[in-house]
Amino acid sequence: MAKNKKVTQNNANPSYDTKKESLTLQDQLNGDVLAKLKLAKKSLVEEEQEKEAERQAQQAFERKQREKNMSFEELLEKYGDQGSKF
Repeated sequence: MAKNKKVTQNNANPSYDTKKESLTLQDQLNGDVLAKLKLAKKSLVEEEQEKEAERQAQQAFERKQREKNMSFEELLEKYGDQGSKF
């Protein structure tokens, strides 16, 4: 008889587990915690965009500096006879 009770208890647990698995993380978190996570995500995305813009600006500056320091021969090789004749 004790075995029969265990079997019925085991049958009840799987239905509970499926309900538990169907809950999402959003359902389990508090509204305040979710708002804080969204704010943190937004700030990280903005920070990443700022770093990318700074990196591109730095590359453009370095490119201009390299071109500024090129000799006449290097400039002639790079641009050739593309200039207008006056």
